[in-house]
Amino acid sequence: MFDIEYPSRSIAVRLFLTCWIVFALHFATNTVREIYPALSLGDHFSFDVSEYDGIHPDIFTLENRGTFINNNPGASMMGAVPYFVLRPVTDRIVISVQEARKATPERAAPDYESVYPMAREFYREARARGLDVKFGLGAGVMQSLLMAPLSALSAVLMFYVLFGLTGNRRASVLLAVVYAFGTPVLFRTAQLNQNLLVAHFAFFSLVSLWRPWRREFKPGASSFFLAGLFAGWTVVLDYSGLVAVLALGVYAVSKWHASPPSEREASQLWIFGAGVCICAFVLMGYQWSSFGNPILPAQSYMPDANFTEQGYRGFSFPSASLFIQNLFGIRFGLITSAPVLLAAVLYPVLTGRRKKPVPGREISLVAGFTFLFLIFCSANQYGWMQFNTGVRHAIPVVPFLFIPAALVLMMLPRTITALICILGVYWSWCLAMYRDVEQGFGVFESVKSVTLEGFRLPWLTTLQNMGFVENASALPILTLAAAVIWVLWRVGPAEYRNREDA
Repeated sequence: MFDIEYPSRSIAVRLFLTCWIVFALHFATNTVREIYPALSLGDHFSFDVSEYDGIHPDIFTLENRGTFINNNPGASMMGAVPYFVLRPVTDRIVISVQEARKATPERAAPDYESVYPMAREFYREARARGLDVKFGLGAGVMQSLLMAPLSALSAVLMFYVLFGLTGNRRASVLLAVVYAFGTPVLFRTAQLNQNLLVAHFAFFSLVSLWRPWRREFKPGASSFFLAGLFAGWTVVLDYSGLVAVLALGVYAVSKWHASPPSEREASQLWIFGAGVCICAFVLMGYQWSSFGNPILPAQSYMPDANFTEQGYRGFSFPSASLFIQNLFGIRFGLITSAPVLLAAVLYPVLTGRRKKPVPGREISLVAGFTFLFLIFCSANQYGWMQFNTGVRHAIPVVPFLFIPAALVLMMLPRTITALICILGVYWSWCLAMYRDVEQGFGVFESVKSVTLEGFRLPWLTTLQNMGFVENASALPILTLAAAVIWVLWRVGPAEYRNREDA
C-alpha cells in the first residue's frame, strides 16, 4: 500500500503504538447509547435492546417490534466485534462479581459521587439490575480495541499525508502527534462515538483516492471501491455522513476526470458508487428489520423530545446562532475546544501566489466539506444539547481542517509553531482529562481545574467517585506510560533511528 522507505514505516508503527497507549489510557466510562445495541449484538446477535429499556432516555419501544436506540447502528455494529471476541473474559468477570455480591449481601452498594442527579440515578439503576460491571467492561473493550486503534490509524495516515506533501519527516510526525492529542480526537476517542468514526472514515475515503506519499499515484478500481465503501459507511454511522458522501463523491468524480483519457475508465465511478450502495443496503436492511420501513430513520419513530417539534424531527433551517456556537461556544465550540485548528484560516494568506502544498482539488474538498458540514450541523437543532457532552457534531471536519492548519504551522517560525502546538496539546489534554463542560466556564473550566488541581484520568476519577479507590494519583500511571513510550521510540536499530531523526 505504501511507497515509502522502511524508516517511515518504522515511524508509523511507533506512532500507532504511542497513540494507542495514550488513547486507551484516557478511557472514559460513559455508557453512551451506542453501547446498548453493541452489547445486544455481542450477546444475542440482535439490535433489540429490550433488556436495557428505561435505563437511557434515547431508548424507545415500538409495539410488536422491539426496543431500539434513536440513531444509526454503525458504531454499535463495530463496537460489537471486540466485545463479542472478549465475551468469555468479560462474562467470567461479571459472574464472579455477582457471586461475590451474593456472598456478602450485608455490604451496602457504594454511592456514586456526582453533582448530576441523573448520573447518580443511572448508577443506582445499573447496579440494581446487575449491569454496572458489564457496562464498564463493555465500554472499556470497545474503547481500547476499537476507538483507540482507529484513532491511532488516523494519526498514522495524517503523518503520511503531511510527509507526502512536505517531505519533512520530523515535522510530519510531530504534527501528527498534535493532530492526535491537540484536537478533539483525544477527547472523543475516550468512548464509543459515531461522530469521530464519521471523521475517521471520511478521512480514510479521502486518503484512498489521494495518497500524496505515493509518487504519481493514480487511483485504480480498488481505490475507488474503498473510497466509496468508507464514504458510505459514514451514513451507516450517522446521517450527517450524507454530507461526506456528497463531498467525497464530487471529489471522486474530479479525480476520475483528472486522469488521462486513455486511462479513464467509466467503471471506476460505478465501483465507487457500488461501495456507497453496499453501505446503503446495510442501513436500509437495519431500518427495515427494526422499524418495518427501509427509508425512514430511527428518529421518525422515537417519542417526542427536545427540538423534535422543529422542522423534521429536529432538523430545520440552518441557525446562524448554532453555527457560531458550533465554532466558538464555550461548551462545545470546535475552535474553542481546539484552537490549533484556527491556523487553517491562514493557509490562503501564507501561501499567497506560491505553489500550494495542497493541490487545488484537495483544498477545495477541505473547504467545501467543512462549510457544508458546519451548515448541516447548524440545521440539526439537537446540536444545542451538546452543552453537557462537549464538542461532538462538528468533529468530522477535524482531519480535513488539520491538513491546512498543519501546513501553516510548518511555515511559521519554529518558536511560534512550538508554542502553539504545546499550548494546543495541553488545552486539548485538559479537556480530555476533565471532560465536564457543563459547569463553570465550559472548556475553560477544564484548563483551570487541571492546572490548579493536577492531572487526572477519567476512568480513575470514576473509580474514586464510586468509592473503590481513595485519593489515587494519575501521575504514577502517566509516568509509567511516558517511560514505555520513550523506550518505544529509542529502542531499535541505531541506523534507522539516526535516519529517522534526520
